[in-house]
Order: sequence, then C-alpha cells, then structure tokens
Amino acid sequence: MSCCAPGTEAALEMDNAAFAVPSDEELLLASRQLGNGLRQVDLSVPGVHCGACIATVEGALKRLDGMEAARVNLSTKRVSATWRDGGAPPPILQTLAALGYKAHLYDPGAGDKDQQLSELIRALGVAGFAAANIMLLSVSVWSGADAATRDFLHIVSALIALPALVYSGRIFFRSAIGALRHGRSNMDVPISIGVITAYAMSLYETMTGGAHAYFDAAVTLLFFLLIGRTLDHVMRERARVAVKGLARLSARGATVISPDGSRAYLPVEEIEPGMSILLAAGERVPVDAKVVKGRSDLDRSLVTGESRPDPVGEGAAVQAGTLNLTGPLTLEALAPANNSFLAEMMRLMEAAEGGRARYRRIADRMAQLYSPVVHLVALVTLIAWVAVTGDWHQSILIAIAVLIITCPCALGLAVPIVQVVAARRLFEQGIMVKDGSAMERLAEIDIAVFDKTGTLTLGRPKLANRDDIAPGDLSLAAALAAHSRHPLSLAIAETCEGAGAPAFDSVAELPGLGIEALQGESVLRLGRAEWALAEVDASADEAGTVLSRDRRLVAAFRFEDSPRAGAAAAIAALAKAGIESEIVSGDRQVEVVSMARRLGIARFAAGMLPGQKIDRLQELAGQGRKALMVGDGLNDAPALAAAHVSMAPANAADIGRQAADLVFLREDLSAVPAAIDLSRRAGRLIRQNFAIATVYNFIAVPVAVLGYVTPLVAAIAMSVSSVIVVLNAMRLRPSRVHAIARAPRPKKSGASGLRLEPAE
Repeated sequence: MSCCAPGTEAALEMDNAAFAVPSDEELLLASRQLGNGLRQVDLSVPGVHCGACIATVEGALKRLDGMEAARVNLSTKRVSATWRDGGAPPPILQTLAALGYKAHLYDPGAGDKDQQLSELIRALGVAGFAAANIMLLSVSVWSGADAATRDFLHIVSALIALPALVYSGRIFFRSAIGALRHGRSNMDVPISIGVITAYAMSLYETMTGGAHAYFDAAVTLLFFLLIGRTLDHVMRERARVAVKGLARLSARGATVISPDGSRAYLPVEEIEPGMSILLAAGERVPVDAKVVKGRSDLDRSLVTGESRPDPVGEGAAVQAGTLNLTGPLTLEALAPANNSFLAEMMRLMEAAEGGRARYRRIADRMAQLYSPVVHLVALVTLIAWVAVTGDWHQSILIAIAVLIITCPCALGLAVPIVQVVAARRLFEQGIMVKDGSAMERLAEIDIAVFDKTGTLTLGRPKLANRDDIAPGDLSLAAALAAHSRHPLSLAIAETCEGAGAPAFDSVAELPGLGIEALQGESVLRLGRAEWALAEVDASADEAGTVLSRDRRLVAAFRFEDSPRAGAAAAIAALAKAGIESEIVSGDRQVEVVSMARRLGIARFAAGMLPGQKIDRLQELAGQGRKALMVGDGLNDAPALAAAHVSMAPANAADIGRQAADLVFLREDLSAVPAAIDLSRRAGRLIRQNFAIATVYNFIAVPVAVLGYVTPLVAAIAMSVSSVIVVLNAMRLRPSRVHAIARAPRPKKSGASGLRLEPAE
C-alpha cells in the first residue's frame, strides 16, 4: 500500500451530496459520556489512508487543549476523539480541515456499498484496457516499424494514454497534491512525478521524432500500482468481515410499549433507557435490557461462545444482539444502542488496528523518512547519470525507475496487515483485541496473574455436600430457594429442579438474611445460620447457610465454585510455555488454597485489596517481569490497567472489560494460552515481513540506480513485494493450545512484600 495524504477518498466523499461537515453543536450531541468527566465522539475521515496519516492526525488532535486521547482506525477510516467535558468540544473539525482531512459523523450502519473499491476497480479497468492496447501497438514498434509508422503508433499511444492517466492516475495525483498543499510529502508524490515525467518524456520524443517512447511503461505502471492498492483494500475488507458480521447481529428496531398500552415500532437508535420493549420469538434483543415479564430461551453464543440455549426469566439481564428463541418477553431497556454490549464488541474489534504498537511506530517512522530519502536518491541518480553519460533521456528514465521501485509498500504493510489478520483470527476464537500493541505485549509475558472468582472460576457456586443431605430436606430447601435470585439460593434450587415443590402458606425474602416461609404451624428459614437458628453450633457456623424449622437445624449447606472449563489445561499449557501462574484474590484463604491446589498453581495470595494487587504487579515489573493480569470484577479494574497486558472474560463488570486489553467471550479459559500462542506467531510474521521489505530494498535500489530496471519492471517489482508481504501475513492460523511456542523460562521472583504462599 502506498502512503498517501488526504484526497484519495475525501474527494469521493465530497462528491456525494450526503456528505456534510457537522457543526460543533452536532458534534457535541453525537458524542457520548464515558464517565470521569470525559466525552468521546467517532468521526469518519475518508482521507486517512496510511501510517503517516495516522501519525499526523493523532499528533495534531492530541496537542489540542482538553484533548485526552485520539485514535485512528485505518480499516474503518474512523477517528475516536476523547476530551474533558467542559462545554464546547475542542476544535477537532477545524484541526482536521487544516490538515486537509474532511470529516463527518461516523455511522456504523452506513457504507454497505464500498465506494472506494468501486472507484479502484473502475480505475484499474481503464488502466488495464489502455495498457493492453498500448502494448499491442508497441509490438509493431519493437518489431522494427519504419519511422513514419513508428511516429504514427506513438501518437496513437499518446492519445490512448492521456485519458487513462488522467482518470486512473487521479487516485495518486489527488493524494500528492493534497500532501504538497499542506506542506508535506508522501509516497504518492514520487509516484505521480514518475508517471507524469514518463509521459512527458515520451510525448517529447514523439513530437521530435525520437526512436523511443514509454507510454506503455507509464500506463502499465499505473495498472500495477492500482492492482497493489486494490489488493490491499480487499485484504483489509476481508479482515473486517468479523466486524461486519457483528453489525448484522444488531436489530434494526423493536416494538415499544407506551405507558398508555399502545405499541409502536421504533428504530433502535430511538430506544432509550427505561422504555418497555415487546420481544417476540425469533427477534434479536435491540439494546441491553432486563426481563420484566415472560420466560424464554436465548441464543447467547455472542456473549458466552456456547451454542446451547440459555433459559431466562424475570429479572434476567439480556444483551443486545442475542436471539430470542422460544417465547415472548417484555424487556426494560437499560442502555441506548450505542452503549450496548454489541456496540462495545464492535468498538473493541474495530479498535484492533488502531493501537500504536512499537513495531508499527517503527514502520511509520521509516515510511515518513522514506519520502525525502527516495527523492534524494532519485535526484542523486539523475545528476550522477547525467554527469557520467551526458544522456538526459536515459538519466531521467533511470531516476523514474528509482522513484517507482523504492515505494515502501511492503514496509507500510509489514505490521498493519499482520495485526488485522491476527485480530480476526483471535475473534474467530472468541477473543476481542483492543489494539495491536496488546498482542505485542501479550507475546512478551513471562508470568500470568489470575483473580479467582469469576476468572479461574465462573462465579457460580454449586452445592458441595448434596449427598450428605436427606432427599426430603433437600427438596424442602430447594422449594424455598426457588423464591430467591441469590446465587446460593440458585445453587440449592438447581439440585431439585423439576421436582414437585412443597406448598407454603406464605414466603418472604429478607435481604441480607434469607428466606422465611410458613407451613402450617411451622416457621421455615433458609439463610444465614445466626438468623435461622436459635443456637449456632460449629458445623452450622462453618457451613454458613442452613435450613431450619422453628429455629432448629434441619440441614447445613456447603458450596464450592467450580473452575472454569479448561482452567487446569490452560494453566498446564502456560507452564509448558515457560509462563508461571499466580493467584491474587480477595477471597478467603481456605478457598484460594483449595483452588490453587486443584489447578496446580504454586503461588497465591488471599485477602488482597485492589491496591495490594497493583502493588504486586508493580513489584513484578520492578523485577523485570512482564505480567499478564486476568480478572473480571470492579476491584480488578485498577490491576488490569496497571499490568503489562490484561484480559477479562465477557461476563466481567463493565469497568473491568474497559480496563482490559483483551476480552474473551467463551467460558473456556483456554482462551488465555490460545491468545498468547497466536500473538507470538504474529510477532514472528511481523519480523519476517520486515526482513522481506528490507531485503527487497537492499536488492532493488542498487539495481535501479545502476540502470538495470525500466519503469515498467520497477512497477511490477514493487507490486510483487507488497503481495508477498500480504500473503505471508495470511499464513497466520490458530493452533491447538498445547502447541504454544516455547519461551525462555522466567526469572525466579525475588522476595515479596506481599505474602505469596505455596499451595502445598
């Protein structure tokens, strides 16, 4: 992909009557609150086309007063700007306009027709048709046509080439003019100079009766350049298939029930929190909501990665994009569409290419340096050949070949194409990535630090001593528990699901205590031992939850939280890869020890406060360790942000998902080693791409400078190098968890101020 400045797509957008630059008031209305006094808006900036564009836009926006962050997504041509909410937004639109980038409000539902691809294909077709005809005429010239015939064929070739260069070359000319107009240069500048100079020289030769003309080289050069740019565009679109698939899961609207009972169908953008929604079977949930009436089964594979239906009833939370399978539901909207779970997943996926990773920054700097270096090399080549040979004609042709062959297409694609492909591969495994730098940092880790509840476990307690309780007592307790949504009550109720429920005269739940019921003359209680019993003995106190009749013990219940599916295998895979595992948890010591032993984790810390978790991560960083933090709760958010890299499950608290660098959708913990495996292999491909681009330039530049390459051959060589880099990136495929590449064994941890104890 050739680097370019604004203009390639901006002009196309400006030709569209629907294009409108928003005012500051519209910008403020379209923005959303992020909390902590921050607001964010997403803008579509069609002129963003390369690494240099990213650096220019992000750098300029970040320098604005009040601006907190600016991120450019190259695939979606999207700029996300975050600022301190203090009234009027910073002059974002004015700054972009001053740089030459037209912007409008981002609409994820727009753009079903790929306008840029259509323009590229038309330009490619015109250039190909012209090149084929000019090459056909050139055959006669090469065959030794006499002077009059040769001059006539050159004139015809010039007439064919001119409209082709104007129409097909405008993609590059607009970009070059836009860059020069704003005092910058880019790689479309030398391309434009090369094409125009080749045509001008050929026209001069034709008008003066010269023997040689290079109309075929000029037009064929455009043809090959357009092939490379079209392939790059198609590859990026293929990498965005996952994002488009998510967008298709979004409901277009829903039936809303008004307070007076009337019903109306509203577009999803007009649904507000608090509205009552009627959801029929077969419809997708339009926004994040809770069930207020009805029971049904949902396909929640978007959230959990599991294909089996998930039953929901009153009070259950449902996420946007999930599919209602069996029965009608009445929902209460909890969030607008742009703040829904589905919208967040789309933002995470779209942001995968927007990170400013280390490798990518190197590629950007090299691409920015390339333009002046290329001009200098071409100028020196021209002067040297004129000085040695005195032949201006040959010297200019060689300088043109240098301009073309040194275009850093392969270098510009080396990192972003791998990161886009890797983000897609991870998404296919149920792992969302916020930015490319997260994958690079993940490939570097040597220790994984886990929270326990909700991370190593599912946070769903199960009854551990079912066999010790009489069936009648268990049935009675389950009937009481069915009246509560408390996690422990649900665990008890699940044990006798489907059994005939005993009858009660009345049932009431006392928050923080338990459930109380009247059955004839007896008072039944299920809950805290100190509330349910007149006298608490040791066994009841240890269990914590009991069933009593008239304040006398009937049964005591013990619970355990089962590990996530694949947890033990994931820990073993990490150990095999040389990655040490550790638990830092706020849970009780006995529970943490039990889980550590079950999973084979040798080091742990219990009773940890959020600040202590951060202290541990900082201690590891001070020892030169690179830690992955995996957590899910509100109390894990600071640690997730402080770690070298972080992951969270999709069912984590919102703030936890926001703080994490990666989010895995499946319940299986094998997502952790799988992500590390793919990130390491993506890093190897990036290094391979750099090597390919470097070797190409080391070989191509001297050959071109020495005069062994024509402009036509230079165009072919440049396009081939880009295709090789893209094909190398497409080799990235997920592998089995046990196939993680072995890393060097980590250094032993030093003395810790925190009490990290062995599990044995």
